[in-house]
Amino acid sequence: MRAGGWHQDDDVDVFLGRAEGFLRARPVWHIPQLTALARLRSPLAALYGDGPHVFGRLERAGEVRATFHRLSSRGLALTPLGAREADGLAAHLVTRGQAPPYVSADQDTALAFADAWRRHTGARATLRVRLRLHRLGTLTPPEPFPAGRARPAEDGDLQRVVRWCREFAADVGESEAFTTASWARTRFADKRYTFWETPEGTPVSMAGRNPTVAGQAQVDPVYTPAGRRGHGYAAAVTVEVSRTALASGARGVVLFADAANPTSNALYRRVGFRPVTDWAVYDFT
Repeated sequence: MRAGGWHQDDDVDVFLGRAEGFLRARPVWHIPQLTALARLRSPLAALYGDGPHVFGRLERAGEVRATFHRLSSRGLALTPLGAREADGLAAHLVTRGQAPPYVSADQDTALAFADAWRRHTGARATLRVRLRLHRLGTLTPPEPFPAGRARPAEDGDLQRVVRWCREFAADVGESEAFTTASWARTRFADKRYTFWETPEGTPVSMAGRNPTVAGQAQVDPVYTPAGRRGHGYAAAVTVEVSRTALASGARGVVLFADAANPTSNALYRRVGFRPVTDWAVYDFT
């Protein structure tokens, strides 16, 4: 199905048959889309519900120039679009009776689509969150480096990992509520986790890492309990997870941070991460 250059599919394999090369050509910018689509082909597909899922691509002269997807009842995820392309996509979705509850994209694209959606539907857009996408340049261990060591999480650490991920989700405003029993159905379940421990063996910070996709390893989440912050533990565990990812064959490492949190953004800069773009989520009412 297509209109104004936009082609729409209901099958992820059909969509990726046309658009996967485009997405992998800029894996840093497209890491949220690549991660979500990889999960659709994994045991975590249930995380996004039974559908219907909608996938779209903008084609010109036989080449894919942009994509979108909307998974079940979730919002719209976009690759970078100009104002005219965003307006065309809004018109395309309106003609098909689709009304996404929110849009998630790089800041310029999200704002352009929010403006276009308001013009076409009258809906009001409210900024929910603004994130900053970083990619690793030269990995630089912090100075001074905290005493202790990194340790991969093991099966016996599951309760602590679940508890800390739940606390992290609450800190960043995510609505997910989960327990050890429901852990396997959360977005946190497919990650590898690493602790930073004190010399006495007490875990004081944790970082997770998504499965590598298109050569990029995404660090997510990074969490230190409130009483342990300010000692460099988060920097140390982020360095260790990044080093391990590169040693395992990843070509690059990326992560998101709250754009309004100067502490975390400064931390990531100190250990070698550089900003790529700001990311935004707008809710529609």
